[in-house]
Amino acid sequence: MVSFFKTRNPYYHGPESNHFDGLRFFNPGGVEPGTFKDLMRWQFGSDRRANWPKFRESPFGSARPEPAVDDLRVTMVGHATLLIQVSGLNILTDPVWSERTSPVPFAGPKRVMQPGITFELLPKIHYVIVTHNHYDHLDIETLKRLQRAHRPRFITPLGNDRIIHRAIPDAAITVMDWDQHVELEERLTVFCEPCHHWSARGTSDRRMALWAAFVLKTPAGRIYHIGDTGFHGGINYRDAQRKHDHFRLAILPIGAYEPRWFMRGQHQNPEEAVEGMRLCGAAHAIGHHFGTVQLTNEAIDQPVIDLYKALDAAGIERSRFRPLLPGETFDVPAVA
Repeated sequence: MVSFFKTRNPYYHGPESNHFDGLRFFNPGGVEPGTFKDLMRWQFGSDRRANWPKFRESPFGSARPEPAVDDLRVTMVGHATLLIQVSGLNILTDPVWSERTSPVPFAGPKRVMQPGITFELLPKIHYVIVTHNHYDHLDIETLKRLQRAHRPRFITPLGNDRIIHRAIPDAAITVMDWDQHVELEERLTVFCEPCHHWSARGTSDRRMALWAAFVLKTPAGRIYHIGDTGFHGGINYRDAQRKHDHFRLAILPIGAYEPRWFMRGQHQNPEEAVEGMRLCGAAHAIGHHFGTVQLTNEAIDQPVIDLYKALDAAGIERSRFRPLLPGETFDVPAVA
């Protein structure tokens, strides 16, 4: 038991579990994120950071989504922000329309590709999934805009609801722990699943809010969405397959993975993402978390190059795993 007087969790108070020690969340049998010493070694050591362009225009321009889609369509906005249109519902993941993924608007990682959907052209948003509280996934300013324009229901793991409610007191939030599920309506049941990551908004709240993957059960099939994860020996992928049988679509991160000595535990690389697709039994996959903001060392195009190499080596058709660029839309093929 962690002493309350040593420190306090500002986001969540609850019983200990197999992934919560009374103060902090953790990955069972997993790898903790690097230390401050590791961070300094990465930032000032011999690992070289590739030069990204200051601006790049997507060949797909800005998409104009239809108000509703009966089947399953996904449009890339950028980084981990995707518009999922399924069975008449419009769902956003980790929405970020801000210029920077940072606690301040004047410094920090700046987007080099503009959002693939102009905010004002969004269809009516019914649900917003926030997978964890890192600034490239939980952007308060964007969530405020969504609340004003759409008043969606937010879905997020334990502790993140406190962060959202402080900024948006009237937000409707469904907060979930790993291995919980909720039927939001006849067309949508959401399952909260483990992934191997961590959380922090500052220097004193490390791992105090939970991170998660989500499974969406819809009339058009099951969708497995992961915002950020380390591969973790494929454990979570195998468990998802055992629990849910198969997926029409897996939405998986493929970027922010170099240098491997520092990133391996928390960010899978494209080769691991391909293996994850195979292990979870996904018919199709979308790659995200690349090409929008530079967080790590790899070149802007390296994730796509590495993804295609991994697909070719695994004998998987490239058309089954799509690394979407901002403004690009994927009508996901039906599964027999």
